Amino acid sequence: MDFTLNSDQVAIRETVKAMMTDFPDDYWTQKDRDKEFPWEFYRAFADAGFLGIIMPEKYGGSGLSLTDACVVLSAITESGAGLSGCTAVHVSIFGLTPIIKFGSEQMKEKYLPQIISGDLHACFGVTEPDAGTDTTRIRTSALKDGNDYIVNGQKVWTSKALESEKCLLLTRTTPIEDCKKKTDGMTLLFADIQTPEVSIKPIPKMGREAVASCQVFYDGLRVKESDRVGNEGEGFRYLLDGLNAERILIAWEAVGLGRAALRRATQYAKERIVFGRKIGQNQGVQFPIAEAHAKLEAAQLVAEKAAWQYDNELPCGDLANISKLLATEACFEATDVAVQTHGGFGYAAEYHVERYFREARVWRIAPISQNFVLSYIAEKILDLPRSY
Repeated sequence: MDFTLNSDQVAIRETVKAMMTDFPDDYWTQKDRDKEFPWEFYRAFADAGFLGIIMPEKYGGSGLSLTDACVVLSAITESGAGLSGCTAVHVSIFGLTPIIKFGSEQMKEKYLPQIISGDLHACFGVTEPDAGTDTTRIRTSALKDGNDYIVNGQKVWTSKALESEKCLLLTRTTPIEDCKKKTDGMTLLFADIQTPEVSIKPIPKMGREAVASCQVFYDGLRVKESDRVGNEGEGFRYLLDGLNAERILIAWEAVGLGRAALRRATQYAKERIVFGRKIGQNQGVQFPIAEAHAKLEAAQLVAEKAAWQYDNELPCGDLANISKLLATEACFEATDVAVQTHGGFGYAAEYHVERYFREARVWRIAPISQNFVLSYIAEKILDLPRSY
């Protein structure tokens, strides 16, 4: 296997890197501080055509591979934009895979060109207050009423809900107790959310305040049957189809942010003089940076192989999960090392590494916790008894 980027991928990476020079660390710090969505970045990204990188050419996309998308998103995080940058465009790039694969032709023709152009903003609603990782326990209901569904319920941690016109919403159309399997009876709807029947409330949080995570309340929302994705009751299967791609993308993003952190740590270690010598001469400073670098490189290799498996339509669930685990752990360690290298200044917003640290922390929780990945590895790969 040759993981060397081809000439087109190198050109894509360099184009993104050049674009990101217009959005330096100070831009992202200000957006985080003001809790303001990075519209300038989003529009530049859309105008460059990157929102449609994996979308079919038939609808105005580029029809490129997952690896190509990984190259784009890792270049964003590595610039210093971090999680704030990639989350602003994440769902538009990969989150609508269920529509691409299972939506009706009418739905694809209606929505995909608008998403690619950046004119239609979408979010993804799955998690609920009492149903996090145990997705089958969701309670948001969608009851049929003629040619409509009536949606009632609540979602949490819906990123970008404030800015979105539509939400790819996982609902229950059949109560779990009436299903043969607990994964049955769930349906994906592409719902309008800027309506009086929907209330959106941002959740104050530790990091990535540039892109709000929200509680979203649905009270009698009507969704047309034509905005149903695929068949009724098969929403969970459609959802699973995109999870491997999401985990692989996150792994690449995490490595990118880790590299941004080490770049700042290394530069500071070369310049900071304490007791008459540069702190980068001290092994106590050198070794944590070097070890963090080695772990990022190892995680990158696993992420590259996972993306290669996905693009070649090979089973990739094992490496998708492993790459997410390794990359996000390596990223968190790298950001922690960067803060430590800066000493007291690592805690100051001026040096940006504290923002990297706060943003890296969420990847150990979401979109799937590290413990759940370890349970997957134990059960699915090592054939140990199921632990939950």
